[in-house]
Amino acid sequence: MNMSNEIAGRLLQMLEETGMTEFRRNELAQAMGCVPSQITYVVTSRFTPEKGYIVESRRGGDGCVRITRVSYTKRTALMHVVNAVGDQIDETSARSIISGLEQRNLLDASSAKLMTAAVNENCYRALEKSVRNRVRAEVFKRMLVSVME
Repeated sequence: MNMSNEIAGRLLQMLEETGMTEFRRNELAQAMGCVPSQITYVVTSRFTPEKGYIVESRRGGDGCVRITRVSYTKRTALMHVVNAVGDQIDETSARSIISGLEQRNLLDASSAKLMTAAVNENCYRALEKSVRNRVRAEVFKRMLVSVME
């Protein structure tokens, strides 16, 4: 298992009991046998609002990082994602959001698979590059809204 997965696993374990964890980045890095920047990378890439987390950090001598798992209804969570997508989205970002929604059981496997196919770059080859991400965002948002109904 690579270090990022180990760090993410440890943080998920810490979140398991109460849905919130607070830690000092340097202390966790020392305990995990890695550099603090690896902790930062995992926190910023895997514990995002789109994946259902709020991350707060305090700087200074006793600075710490707090991660909170956010509880939403399915409809509220999907509306949050629809609003966060904005006017355009690339395939990688859309796939990441879909994966996060599926992991949080807000999308079933079948819906996630269909959405992943619909945001695939191959679907947009006939379009000018300048409009692909805008069209993908509209398709993606319409699919999310249809899942809410």
